[in-house]
Amino acid sequence: MTPTTRSVGLLAVGALLLTSGCAALSDDSGSSGSDSGKVQVAAAFYPLEFVAERVAGDLAEVTPLTKPGVEPHDLELSINQTAALQSADLILTEHGFQPAVDDAVEQDVKGEVVDVEKVVELRKAEDGHEEEHAEGEEAEDEHAHGESDPHFWHDPLLMAQYAESVRDALVEADPDNAETYEANAKSLTEDLTKVDEEFKAGLAQCKIKDVVVSHDAFGYLDKYGLEFESIAGLTPDAEPNPAQLAEIGEHAEEHGVTTIFSERLVSTALADTLADDLGLKTAVLDPIEGLSADTEGEDYLSLMRQNLDALKAANGCQ
Repeated sequence: MTPTTRSVGLLAVGALLLTSGCAALSDDSGSSGSDSGKVQVAAAFYPLEFVAERVAGDLAEVTPLTKPGVEPHDLELSINQTAALQSADLILTEHGFQPAVDDAVEQDVKGEVVDVEKVVELRKAEDGHEEEHAEGEEAEDEHAHGESDPHFWHDPLLMAQYAESVRDALVEADPDNAETYEANAKSLTEDLTKVDEEFKAGLAQCKIKDVVVSHDAFGYLDKYGLEFESIAGLTPDAEPNPAQLAEIGEHAEEHGVTTIFSERLVSTALADTLADDLGLKTAVLDPIEGLSADTEGEDYLSLMRQNLDALKAANGCQ
């Protein structure tokens, strides 16, 4: 090798090392942890992911922490998911709903946290309900939700309220695209308001007012005139004892209930057994806590409308 060739080779190696070093510095120092230049958003579970995607559009990269098919209460964060939280510009979460996410957020996260609990007025959990459907260690798990019912997304207008906070956070993170975020949030609010109006009209005249569901995820729907009796508590894995099941069965018979609703992502065994014992039908009422293999092609709006159709059919609504 000639001196000239050796010099060129050394220069090339030096340039490569310099380039690699700069790239590493860029990865460590960038606020979003991405070369895309887009706002990095970590969404704890599906309804929050839906809001983020609608309000941000293609101006952000939204990382869902709860993948389709995973029951969000059971989420355990992987190393990559924890890294996504730590590098996100914006973190969408609901304190008390997913303990694993709460623990991670309390660590060293740099992004803005938009916590449902702080920007939406949550309804109180029904007094005594958790104690009725959980004992011992199960009761302790149930009480992790605190005094509030976390399932706010079943009220489309509360979803719109949360969307406003997400819009504001995106505008703060990316002021150059404020007009787009505002327009997207307005469009989403219009869609959510339409769904709210459809529920009001669709459930205004129902022959049966009572609904028996798998777990206590549908309390916010009582604004439309229905009353919900749940087999389990605020989390779907809190099982009632035989006496409580019998009480629920008596309630169903007394109020003319025709259908016992099960849900996706968790076992349907309790709902199926109760329906079989009472000679009633079964159907699915989706809590929309997360997507499943059957609903990956759906979104929040279409699932809400599926729930509306299921309630109308079961309760004789005109």
